[in-house]
Amino acid sequence: MTMVDAILGDFFWRALLGGLGVAVVAGPLGCFVVWRRMAYFGDTLAHSALLGIALSFLISLPLNLAVIVTCVGIALLLVLLSRTRVLATDTLLGILAHSTLAIGLVAISFMPDVRVDLTGLLFGDLLAMTRNDLLWIYGGAVVVLTLLIVLWRGLLMSTIHEELARVEGVPVERLRLALMLMFSLVIAVAMKIVGVLLITALLVIPAATARRLARNPEHMVGLAIMFGFIAVSGGLAMSWYLDTPAGPSVVVTAFLAFLLVYAGARNRHD
Repeated sequence: MTMVDAILGDFFWRALLGGLGVAVVAGPLGCFVVWRRMAYFGDTLAHSALLGIALSFLISLPLNLAVIVTCVGIALLLVLLSRTRVLATDTLLGILAHSTLAIGLVAISFMPDVRVDLTGLLFGDLLAMTRNDLLWIYGGAVVVLTLLIVLWRGLLMSTIHEELARVEGVPVERLRLALMLMFSLVIAVAMKIVGVLLITALLVIPAATARRLARNPEHMVGLAIMFGFIAVSGGLAMSWYLDTPAGPSVVVTAFLAFLLVYAGARNRHD
């Protein structure tokens, strides 16, 4: 047995590899969530993932693919509804976030023959990471990071000043759709890590922590990835030694790092 086989055969190391893979893409995407104030939008897409899970059982689609399709569909629906201006955007987000979550839960309850670990779906099941999950995570990470590198300048310009970006010829709407696709991919691969209820926390908290220390956008991305690594490693260690649930432990560790950084920064200013 090779060293790679030994590592992949151990559930703890598979969990660590999976968590670090998600942290790599959650860092830069989380920065855009913070910059664009899209936390509630991320919550809506994450909650709709449960509807995608129900859809995968109903029509026998691969789980991750069904989640991606559902998240993209909900994102497009949000764009269309927000243009009608019938309701405020935050109201639409609230309606869709909770409705899709509830519909998903009700749909799953009508499938008595399907064995579903709802706790794992809602709060993550990091320690049940499989090799197939790792392939999805690192495959998704390659796609998202490639898109971010190619689209970085345009995304940054449209984030800083959307109207000026339009004047400069930046395809703002296409970039927004690309960002939604990347969010959907990350949500699909991160479900196993922290569950659909806590995915947004893994996007927002490391990025918000990094913002306090960052000198420029690229520096903030690097710091957000680092704090994501700390959250995953610390959360797994907490779960291992204290027998706490792995997904919530990752979020708790991220929050503790956030508190320490902000307290330290405040003391320096004082």
